[in-house]
Amino acid sequence: MSAIDYKIETGAKDADGIHDTVRPSDIDHLRPLPRISVHAFCETEGLQRVMERCGQDRRMSRVSLRVNSGTITAAANMFATAPTPNLIILETSTEPHLLMEELAPLAAVCDPSTKVVIIGRYNDIPLYRDLIRNGISEYIVAPVAMPDILAAIASIFVDPEAEPLGRSIAFIGAKGGAGSSTLAHNCAWGISNLFSTEVVLADLDLPYGTANINFDQDPPQGISEAVFSPERLDEVFLDRLLTKCSEHLSLLAAPSMLDRPYDFDATAFQPLMEILQRNAPISVLDVPHLWADWTRSVLADADEVVITAVPDLANLRNAKNLFDSLKKIRPNDKTPHLILNQVGMPKRPEISPGDFCDSLEVEPVAIIPFDAVLFGNAANSGRMIGEIDKKAPTAEILSQLAHLVTGRATAKKAKKGGLGKVLGMLGRK
Repeated sequence: MSAIDYKIETGAKDADGIHDTVRPSDIDHLRPLPRISVHAFCETEGLQRVMERCGQDRRMSRVSLRVNSGTITAAANMFATAPTPNLIILETSTEPHLLMEELAPLAAVCDPSTKVVIIGRYNDIPLYRDLIRNGISEYIVAPVAMPDILAAIASIFVDPEAEPLGRSIAFIGAKGGAGSSTLAHNCAWGISNLFSTEVVLADLDLPYGTANINFDQDPPQGISEAVFSPERLDEVFLDRLLTKCSEHLSLLAAPSMLDRPYDFDATAFQPLMEILQRNAPISVLDVPHLWADWTRSVLADADEVVITAVPDLANLRNAKNLFDSLKKIRPNDKTPHLILNQVGMPKRPEISPGDFCDSLEVEPVAIIPFDAVLFGNAANSGRMIGEIDKKAPTAEILSQLAHLVTGRATAKKAKKGGLGKVLGMLGRK
């Protein structure tokens, strides 16, 4: 398919003919863009809105984006006295036979390394060929949606021959003690076992992390060396910090010591996440239950987010706040997954799974029953649930979760796909 025919239907069009909604499935395959500068010149308010939405997307977090209202002439006037960015995006309604003439003043002031993408009104093959022959990087026919813009930029600045980036999955609890870490560790182990793919489990709870205990490991170094020495972080250094837990699972362990304060800025974990994406097909991030600049940044950058909650009022409030906040910082990504854990604890008053999820307007991907013996035996022996009892209903749930977060299964209502027996035990119809 040629670039001129490339369109993604993402919903209803507004008055400017611009698509106004985006399905997460249209963009979740796109990779984060590199640190580049982009100037967009928009003739319509519709494209301006699309560009502003692009600027809010996590894949553009490293991009310096400036959105201007103006024509090709306005761009030529601006760059006559200012250096040109890495990429210029131009919207134009100019007719094909006049377009090359209109572009001439801009070409005269553009740096040779600057790339140009044009969004035009005419589906004209000779025009497209003429533009490409004259150094235009891409021509897209309006109407355009956000995935069109991101895909066009990626096609220019992301090497299509490069190995695909790995997938990052962040686990966080709605409240301390919800069991998020235990589920993250079991999910990482399950992915590595089920699919024989390399997985790195990163324990981001530096003072109190439990991954080393849960896997019966005592590594001399781990994640703190990566975070406190980002200038040393490369593939070789990362390999030295990893501890092998099984054939396909490696652990980046937390020190779990209180010998220093662990205060981080918003970008402290970004170099680590980037190198994990380049070196591991799957990285599971065990994010501690706290809200700081750096945890917010990690959750914003992850490909998938899993929220674990216990069915009580404090968890409900916190989960609601988490879902609302993540929707704002991840506006174009799918809703985080919800796991209800420790459901059906004897003698404990709790909110029913149905009422809990209805309040959040979210379907849970898993409902895990309270099982003190199974989880206690696993924790005390440094083994995973699937190692303790692979036929347990909880082991089956965790297997389905591993399929879901790696994209090997479609999300279903928790009452289906092997969870019906568990829900039956809980009395939910």
